[in-house]
Amino acid sequence: MRRWIARHGRRSSKKLVDVFKTKTRDEWCTIMEGTDVCFAPILTMAEAPAHPHNAAREIFVTRHGVIQPAPAPRFSRTPSAIRDAATADIGELMSEWKGGR
Repeated sequence: MRRWIARHGRRSSKKLVDVFKTKTRDEWCTIMEGTDVCFAPILTMAEAPAHPHNAAREIFVTRHGVIQPAPAPRFSRTPSAIRDAATADIGELMSEWKGGR
């Protein structure tokens, strides 16, 4: 395989680039979705949450009005969640620190 890639790789890569340039991303998706071809479109962050694959798997969540990737990994018996950051009073912390506690 390595020899084949070394011998034909550049030519094959150029040919693939030329072929993929003949259609838009959406046209390629129409052709390949629902087949056994292993592919995925490159999506913008605005498009990704609405893609059927991502929506079905709840890959994105909205937190404080911001759409972002959900926590990963997700385990069936150990639920994960986005938690709010801990809050602290700086004056209190400084008093404790100075007091040696």
